[in-house]
Amino acid sequence: MDKFTTLTGVAAPLPIVNVDTDMIIPKQFLKTIERTGLGKGLFFEMRFDEAGVEKPEFVLNQQAYRKAQILVAGNNFGCGSSREHAPWALLDYGIRCVISTSFADIFYNNCFKNGILPIVVSPEDLEKLLDDAGRGSNATLTIDLPAQEIRGPDGGTVKFEIDAFRKHCLLNGLDDIGLTLEKADKITNYETKLAEVQPWA
Repeated sequence: MDKFTTLTGVAAPLPIVNVDTDMIIPKQFLKTIERTGLGKGLFFEMRFDEAGVEKPEFVLNQQAYRKAQILVAGNNFGCGSSREHAPWALLDYGIRCVISTSFADIFYNNCFKNGILPIVVSPEDLEKLLDDAGRGSNATLTIDLPAQEIRGPDGGTVKFEIDAFRKHCLLNGLDDIGLTLEKADKITNYETKLAEVQPWA
C-alpha cells in the first residue's frame, strides 16, 4: 500500500448526501476481484448516459476536475452495501482523500485498508471546503496528515482528528498484510520453536 503523508491536488466538489456504494461502483463491475481497472466504473451511472456518453454536468467529466485526487462530498458518504470495490474504484481513478461530515462505518474502515484517507469535518468546515473545491482548476487543497490539517488555496486551514493507529498505518503504507509482515521475525521464531516441540505420545 502506498504511503500517505502530504497530498496536494485538485479537489472535486460532490455535495450530494447519502452517496451509497452502488452509486460509487455499480453492481455490474463487481465481477472482478482485481483492484485495478475499476476507475472506469467509478460513479458510472452519474458519469455516463445509457449510450455510454459522458454527462457534461457531472463534476469529474469537467476538464478542471478530471484529475482530481480529493473528493469533497456530502453527508453519509459510502452508505449501502459493504463492497470493498468502492474504495478500489476511487483509488484506481486517482482519489486518495475523501472529505465529508460523516461516512458509513464499513466504507470508512475499507478506505484506511486501501490507502485512502477519509476525513470527517464539521458542516461549517465542509461548506468552506466545498467553496474552495468549486473554484475549478484553482481548487487545490493540501492534505497534511502528519499535522492533521487541510490547507486551502487562500491559506485557510481546517484541522481534523484521526485515530493514532490508523494514522500510523497510512503514514507507513501498512495494510493488514503489511502489519503482519512487521512481525515476521516473531512469527518465524514461534514457528521454529513449535517445530522443535515433541508431539504427545
